[in-house]
Amino acid sequence: MRYSILTLLLSFLIYPLFAQENGTQKPPFKEGEKVATVRNPLLEEVSGMAFSRKHPNLIYMHTDSGGEAAVYLLDSLGRELGKLELEGLENRDWEDIAVGPGPDGKSYVFVGEIGDNAGVHGEIGVYRFPEPEKIESATVAVELARLEYPKGARDAETLIVDPWDGTVYILSKRDSKNSLYSFDQDAFENPKKTELNSHFNLAFTMSTAGDISADGTQILIKNYESVFYWKREKGQSILEVLKEDPIILPYAPEPQGEAIGFGPSGNTYYTISEKRFSIDPVLYCYPAQK
Repeated sequence: MRYSILTLLLSFLIYPLFAQENGTQKPPFKEGEKVATVRNPLLEEVSGMAFSRKHPNLIYMHTDSGGEAAVYLLDSLGRELGKLELEGLENRDWEDIAVGPGPDGKSYVFVGEIGDNAGVHGEIGVYRFPEPEKIESATVAVELARLEYPKGARDAETLIVDPWDGTVYILSKRDSKNSLYSFDQDAFENPKKTELNSHFNLAFTMSTAGDISADGTQILIKNYESVFYWKREKGQSILEVLKEDPIILPYAPEPQGEAIGFGPSGNTYYTISEKRFSIDPVLYCYPAQK
């Protein structure tokens, strides 16, 4: 999703100050390492990525508005393995993807139809389907949670599913302090719209992606300038954790970085940008400090 110069300048003014306040804490991850350059034209607008919980080193990716209604399959070296076409759908503005528990404890893929640059849509949605048994191209049926915000439309690009209890979280993007919302997965059984639960604002803006580690103990949220990190203790809710000050992790700003995801073990995180300024997207890996 393209962003305005005004909002990007605002983010540049806010985040260096925020990072400086937290700069005394040692980041638990190192600087990023280039893994691969992605040159497939279909993957020039990647806006979401998440690692599988079933298949080692499998990454799910998707593009945003105008792209295919498909989830692409890549490995952790950036090699393409196929794609999953989501049956009967269009990609209005998919902005993030997550993997987490669904019904009966099975692992599901969640795709967020949550982008709304102009704030005009009275309804957003999250699609859900079980992780595939095999790594191969296929057409998959999906379930839809129809959602609405309590006080009118919002633009959002961050989707997180809590592996401990399955709660789904959405973080807004364009307000001066991004707002956190959530819903329970009962919404997938409700044919009518479900109103999102509204929580609180975080101390930054222009959030473009987020993820939680498979064991639920680490949380990432990024914007165009920074990657924010929280460590979660046993018994803590996501709401409790996100009220704490984050650590600022290493991040080399990308042309338009809108995707982030933990590796399977939680000892790495990956980023990739949309193509901008004729720069092909590069998949980066940030390993943990030893």
